[in-house]
Amino acid sequence: VGKTTVIREIARVLADECGKRVVVVDTSNEIGGDGDIPHPAIGRARRMQVPEPGMQHRVMIEAVENHMPQVVIVDEIGTEAEALACRTIAERGVMLVGTAHGRLLENVVKNPSLSDLIGGVHTVTLSDEEARNRGTQKSVLERKGPATFPCLIEMRDRTHWVEHDVEMSVDFILQGRVPTANDRRRVMRDGTAEVVIRAVPYSEDEEERGGDSMDKVAESLLSGAGSGWEDDLTRRGGRDNVGLPSMASSSSSSSS
Repeated sequence: VGKTTVIREIARVLADECGKRVVVVDTSNEIGGDGDIPHPAIGRARRMQVPEPGMQHRVMIEAVENHMPQVVIVDEIGTEAEALACRTIAERGVMLVGTAHGRLLENVVKNPSLSDLIGGVHTVTLSDEEARNRGTQKSVLERKGPATFPCLIEMRDRTHWVEHDVEMSVDFILQGRVPTANDRRRVMRDGTAEVVIRAVPYSEDEEERGGDSMDKVAESLLSGAGSGWEDDLTRRGGRDNVGLPSMASSSSSSSS
């Protein structure tokens, strides 16, 4: 779905256009290439190669301690040690961009190796009165602490992303409720690509959200026919009217 291209472009934009010190921790040499000179697509971002996959978490910490980055980019976070290293980096005030494999947000929540990225999950025993007030059993699942990544992107395909406020979405999922997410679609209008955003009930299946497909709704909006959305949901000036920054200015993200 274009994950490698997106990570390269994020590295380039942050390093070249935003003037930040960016370090790419490249375990498989997929982002920066395996040559002596890093891939030109990452711009002026630095590349740190990892001798062995099991050493990725050590290289992540080394990058922060020895290279004074403002941004660390990590591809394919997959172990508990790497998740803990991500939390350490985030707690030190360094912007963190990372990817992890998972079909949906729920997959990350249920994955014991990666759940710390979204704050961790633990069982809480409620008092009788609190359980009655909530209308739940006495033992419930709750988020353990703050999420390492405040923003998470599900990359459904090249032109369709789903954006989460991580803590809100995880809390809703653990409570058995349906969170609201920002559904982003890139559509073409007169040969120009525009991004259309809609706040929708989070669901894997478009049909469960009701009505026409998002592509049809986006086309209707861009044609001026209206769609029931808020006015002017296309991205303008680097910000969406729903109040969240566009990808180029997002502070940190995790994609699945």
